[in-house]
Amino acid sequence: MNEALIAVTIFVLVYAAIISEKVDRAAVALLGGMAVIILIRSFDQEEAFAAIDLNVLFLLTGMMVIANIMGETGVFQWLGVKAIQLGKGNPTRIMQILVIVTAFTSALLDNVTVVVLLAPVTLVAASSLGVSPIPFLIAEVLASNIGGASTLIGDPPNILIGSAADIDFLTFLLNMGPYILTVLFFFVLGLPLLFRKQLRIARAGMVEPAAVDASTLITDHALLRKSLIVLGFVLVGFMLHGFLGLESATIALAGAAALMLWTRQEAHQVFHHVEWATLMFFVGLFVLVEALVHVGVIDAIANWLFEMTGGNVPVTAIALLWGSAILSGVVDNIPYTATIIPVILKLGEDGMNIWPLWWALAIGADLGGNLTIIGASANVVVASFAERSGHKISFGAFFKYGAVTTFFSMIIATFYLMAFYLR
Repeated sequence: MNEALIAVTIFVLVYAAIISEKVDRAAVALLGGMAVIILIRSFDQEEAFAAIDLNVLFLLTGMMVIANIMGETGVFQWLGVKAIQLGKGNPTRIMQILVIVTAFTSALLDNVTVVVLLAPVTLVAASSLGVSPIPFLIAEVLASNIGGASTLIGDPPNILIGSAADIDFLTFLLNMGPYILTVLFFFVLGLPLLFRKQLRIARAGMVEPAAVDASTLITDHALLRKSLIVLGFVLVGFMLHGFLGLESATIALAGAAALMLWTRQEAHQVFHHVEWATLMFFVGLFVLVEALVHVGVIDAIANWLFEMTGGNVPVTAIALLWGSAILSGVVDNIPYTATIIPVILKLGEDGMNIWPLWWALAIGADLGGNLTIIGASANVVVASFAERSGHKISFGAFFKYGAVTTFFSMIIATFYLMAFYLR
């Protein structure tokens, strides 16, 4: 059988399995990765494993360790209760505050970790208001994807893009930050309109927030202080990454190791909470995509895209922006991004200016993840949590809000790209 046909067939089967959500996505990605090594005889293990981007894997690992240790302090529960208190029992205001907290913390830590830690607080907030937590959870997920898009470490697709394009933390923030702040501003303003029916019901039964002493929720002040100090040094390290001559993974792992030693955390307990399934999912994807590169499929796609757009950068960028948004809503944005990156690199080799394309991909993949409940990892995680808590979020319910948010995000993105990258 033709090697290209083998690679494409395995890739499509893996994608279909991931979309179906009937099997574990990490297991199927790993199986697909090993299958291309076994069945494509010219694609050996050495070449396949060389394609695994350790910078991505170790950056994720380091930030997961820091976030999980910080989560033990109760700081996220404290943030949630403070949001309720600041909202003074007003459901609209509480939702807006929770959204802002989620967006900004998702920019500094992995957005999946943030929603996992804030979701239980949201259930408490909704219960105190006597309303369904589903609108609040959906709003937080949308905010986590918006906020996570602003930094190199906020959303997994960004880590992939930054590593492939050699974009450091500060450069990424300066390019994405203004756009994300604009989107977040309009999203927060639009929440009363987007969730008007649910918030109207909540206002009818509006109650005063429970008299909870938020300070009692911080269970370990010393651990929190140490965590914040280490996180601060890590973020400064990211910003000075180019000057220091260090990769972001080195900085993240150094911070994680220092925090573990300083706080006397037992390694096996800390690493028990690392999302190994996510890391192995990446391993399988890297191998699968490299197989497509090896057999020439990526070159063929890049050549086709170049011919279709006539090498016109603005046309290519806008097409990539909207195409990425739609496709990232249909499939998880992580495998989509991993697949498109080699296409962009090939376009660069063909002489196209690919700088605008990186930002089109980042925006489209990150915010396109808001389109459906399977579009991003944070969406799937919160949906699973909600269902376990007896509050199932249906595909249609999520899509109703996600589609509106994604559409307006892409409209803003189109003008942003045209104004700053495509003149």
